[in-house]
Amino acid sequence: MGEEQNKARKPHLLIIPYPAQGHINPILQFAKRLVSKGVRATLVTTVFLSKSSFSGGDPTSSFDVETISDGFDEGGYDQAGSADVYLPTFWSVGPKSLATLINKLVDAGRPVDAIVYDGFLPWALDVAKQFGIRSAVFFTQSCAVNTVYYHVCRGLLEVPLSEPNSKVITLPGLPPLEASELPSFVCLYGSYPAWYEVVVNQFSNVDGADWVFFNIFYELEKEAVDWMSTFWNVKTIGPTIPSMYLDKRLENDKDYGLHLFKADTDTCLTWLNGKPKSSVVYVSFGSFASLGVEQMAELASALKATNCFFLWVVRASEEAKLPINFIQETSKKGSVVSWCPQLEVLSHESIGCFLTHCGFNSVIESLSLGVPMLAMPQWTDQGTNAKHVEDVWKIGIRARPDEKGFVRREIIGQCLKEIIEGEKGKEIKQNAMKWRDLAIKAVDEGGSSDKNMDEFVAKLM
Repeated sequence: MGEEQNKARKPHLLIIPYPAQGHINPILQFAKRLVSKGVRATLVTTVFLSKSSFSGGDPTSSFDVETISDGFDEGGYDQAGSADVYLPTFWSVGPKSLATLINKLVDAGRPVDAIVYDGFLPWALDVAKQFGIRSAVFFTQSCAVNTVYYHVCRGLLEVPLSEPNSKVITLPGLPPLEASELPSFVCLYGSYPAWYEVVVNQFSNVDGADWVFFNIFYELEKEAVDWMSTFWNVKTIGPTIPSMYLDKRLENDKDYGLHLFKADTDTCLTWLNGKPKSSVVYVSFGSFASLGVEQMAELASALKATNCFFLWVVRASEEAKLPINFIQETSKKGSVVSWCPQLEVLSHESIGCFLTHCGFNSVIESLSLGVPMLAMPQWTDQGTNAKHVEDVWKIGIRARPDEKGFVRREIIGQCLKEIIEGEKGKEIKQNAMKWRDLAIKAVDEGGSSDKNMDEFVAKLM
């Protein structure tokens, strides 16, 4: 009973991610840190996702888990069939479902003290206001990317861009950006209208949030953070990757805990264990990006021709695009898997380079573990992230596409050689280790992100 009373006195946070792997992982890690500092947290997932298994490090041991409806309780996004159907339905059903949940928690003697919601879900802030509950928005993408979306939302950057091919965009706190280095929803205006609405509307009501959290550490984007801090209560709280890969203060925190894809961990790690230090190129385009058949063939040819070993993640849905007999013909130097435990792979000493689409979680993981990157951005925020990887943080290089939009095998091969064997590669590796050390320092006791989390918890007490 005493333990129950103690639990009841803790501030109660509702954690509401957008229901996709890349959004759930960072906000879940943030919540784990807050729980370790004396907060009680309830993770809110969709009815459909709640049927998916939590695995590895079982977050449910330190969290309550509750559900809301996205309107597709039997199959989630796939049941809807497209963003054009899924997003408006979720935006319509979600707020009512969330309000019902908050009332249910009050009735159960578990009132909510604050809501931490994914920036993709601005309606969660509106619901918080209805109940008089304090709110914090959590952005899973970089400050740079969100600065661009803010300017579009407020009419300060007009779309479609006039003369996109000749224009350099200058925005506060950011390096000068070519049009192609802006998020794809902005530079290719009209390409994915439903997603464009989501990313821009993150800023429709954000002025009403009590806190604005970013999954970075201050040193990574300090100019952009300083600019945003002039009008919002901005707090950097990252990098939100499991503690055992950073400061090691949360001993059981070795994994994100929620996996929507099944990794073949033993196969990946056994294969890596037999390889020399820094000799393997790890290739992954994340959980969502999809290469066309021609681009897949170019990449396959580059990997086949390189002097490096390679571990290539090709999701089951993408496997048919591989060239015929590629797996058999490269079996001595390469391994193709459908999914792998990315943190365990990136932290393995055999990895010399990460060939990545530059999704922000992948960039943050690679940076936090000191792994050089070869950037092949595909869409959404990835071009902006790749610009920062190469020109701002100097922890990788971009493999640039030709006039038809394809990154050719020769270019991929040259870039890999540069990173693994060249002089520039040594410089990149040194920078990567510098950023790794800064990432650890930020989340360790007394670091910038750790202090920001302590201040947040103190305000809730």
